[in-house]
Amino acid sequence: MSDPNQLPDVHVQAEVLVQALPHMQRYDQQVVVIKYGGHAMGDRAAAEDFAEDVVLLEQSGIKPIVVHGGGPQIGKMLEKLGIKSEFKGGLRVTDQATVEVVEMVLAGSINKQIVGWIGTEGGKAVGLSGKDGNMVIARKATRTAVDPDSNIEKVVDLGFVGEPEKVNREVLDQVLSAELIPVLAPVAIGQDGQTYNVNADTFAGAIAGAMTAKRLLLLTDVPGVLDKNKNLIPEMTIEDCRRLIADGTITDGMIPKIETCIYALEKGVEAVVILDGKVPHAVLLELFTDHGAGTLIRRG
Repeated sequence: MSDPNQLPDVHVQAEVLVQALPHMQRYDQQVVVIKYGGHAMGDRAAAEDFAEDVVLLEQSGIKPIVVHGGGPQIGKMLEKLGIKSEFKGGLRVTDQATVEVVEMVLAGSINKQIVGWIGTEGGKAVGLSGKDGNMVIARKATRTAVDPDSNIEKVVDLGFVGEPEKVNREVLDQVLSAELIPVLAPVAIGQDGQTYNVNADTFAGAIAGAMTAKRLLLLTDVPGVLDKNKNLIPEMTIEDCRRLIADGTITDGMIPKIETCIYALEKGVEAVVILDGKVPHAVLLELFTDHGAGTLIRRG
């Protein structure tokens, strides 16, 4: 016989499920792209929470697509193999030896680890990279940096660092229609047949835009976008984003994230959320509760 003292907890659980219902209906049969990266990936408990969230989304009628990064793991493997990394303008230069390691770590060990976690929680995931089915065609990325000696802006050659040029959604449509969860490594092929390492945020934005996703969630190591007093900004428009970059509120690594958000919104994604991946069940909090879990960005 069940313990009568447990009943209030059961009622609370039922109430939580009822409150989640309108959110579930809003996202029913909709694509949600989740960029998973940062330190959350290195923590086993956080990884299991994330896998549970993704499986629950799929079970409730949502079509999740996971895009993952792996910068720290790539750094460790390069060190292990004795391959020196060079940085220009804060970005890793990816030569031929480095791009091989990048592909091995991203499309190999990390990708299959996430697929495994989702499988352990009862989901069915398929690990792919941008190269599979020519899903993402990349072009060589160009960056400029100011030379500290001459103070002249120069073009920086980052080697095999790419940017998405074209996304073919055919493979993803097939995988989703089979009720499988795609887990994507941000590695792509160029028109020249060369392998390119693509920034995971940028890759996720391109996938979300091509799939006209209902939501793009960027899981990071910070609570979201912060104002000058380091307080969380709960909601923003594209106009707000541009203003806060111009006045120096948004700086450093947050700028490319915001640029990805703007790109995705302009491609038809309904809204983008930047949230802290270290918060337990951050994805469920964001999608299935009234509270949200980060900074929501809309077109305007």
